[in-house]
Amino acid sequence: MKFQNVLNTGLLSILPTSSVSQARPPRTALSLPFDIGPSTPENTANYTPPVFPIAPFNKYAHNPILKPNPAANWESAYLYNPTAIVLNETVFLLYRAQNTSKTSSIGLAWSTDGVNFTRLNRPVVYATEPWEHIGGTEDPRIIRVNGTFYMTYTAYDSVTALLCLATSTDLLNWQKYPPLFPGFQDVEYSDIDVASPRINHSKSGAIISEPTADGLYHMYFGDSFFYHATSRDLLNWTALPADQYFAGPVNPWENRLIEPGPPPVKTRDGKWLLIYNGMTTGRVGYPQNQYSVGQMLIDPSGSFRPTINVSDGMYQPALRDGPVARLERPILVPEAGNEKKGQVDQVVFAEGLVQFKGKWFLYFGKWNSSFLERTLNDNIPLTSTTGQGDSELGVAIADVQLETQDLA
Repeated sequence: MKFQNVLNTGLLSILPTSSVSQARPPRTALSLPFDIGPSTPENTANYTPPVFPIAPFNKYAHNPILKPNPAANWESAYLYNPTAIVLNETVFLLYRAQNTSKTSSIGLAWSTDGVNFTRLNRPVVYATEPWEHIGGTEDPRIIRVNGTFYMTYTAYDSVTALLCLATSTDLLNWQKYPPLFPGFQDVEYSDIDVASPRINHSKSGAIISEPTADGLYHMYFGDSFFYHATSRDLLNWTALPADQYFAGPVNPWENRLIEPGPPPVKTRDGKWLLIYNGMTTGRVGYPQNQYSVGQMLIDPSGSFRPTINVSDGMYQPALRDGPVARLERPILVPEAGNEKKGQVDQVVFAEGLVQFKGKWFLYFGKWNSSFLERTLNDNIPLTSTTGQGDSELGVAIADVQLETQDLA
């Protein structure tokens, strides 16, 4: 059986979508608004852990929040897939940008309200290593542990995607490390369920920012199944074999592949909420190859702990037999014109989630074409306002549930 051992929890339904605002001129700066260091405070005041699921998300009325900047070659063509973190009551986005040759770099932007952003006038991570040429550096996901930022990203040499890691204490200067899982072999499935092995392929690493009781940090990665890796120092990672994947596609909207979104967020009861992305074969009521966004609840401290022999000794990996629960339906789907047509069609893709000023901000977009959004409450058609490949960043916002509230 290809997919198994997953409890589905259907909680949300899909409603129509929304509109987009007029474009705003880019705001750029030569430096950050303040110096960042190990002691810079993280998270927003009065942070409240979530309950599963976070819902509903409402589209910000004045999207897009960022678009390609024709005045800067490195981000002149496309923007995608931003990760987010809050520092000193400021939201920082790290986002993938492409030039007209489709070489990717990672840019940095910031906002004191979560929606109006100023961007640094240069990339902070770009191709410097052999495994990063010519495709560049893609799709960042960031956490912070003990004052150090750990950012997973995908290096792409125009042939193979390789999951990599970089560290920083100031968001500007990054120490890169070699690919995390050289030689890893997974499998991808076509839209007619034909399997093809992929050797030396890995991407999309979402790290849980706290270790389990045994001192292990946990990462979920992959763009076919969710694979599982552990580390004691956040730098050296050991992946379980692909056939011992953590979770696979189950629901119709995700039945071709699933891929992690933002790093998991700890819930009020000590589990972890993971927003993720899925693609459908299109044979079960969704358009073929459509990407949508969902949520699942995971527990890396689960009781299923077989002992596995690995090269660096003995350790006990956490629960591998799937999430505690996942939503049966997606929370975001492509519906409007410029979400459905782009460099890759039928895609919305989430990679950034923060709590800020009493709200949840979900940053997401249209993978390989445009950053757009679809919310649970709107019913106005979205129309394209960009002449640059419909490539935009957007945000959706949800209320923070109070400690005394329970989901109905």
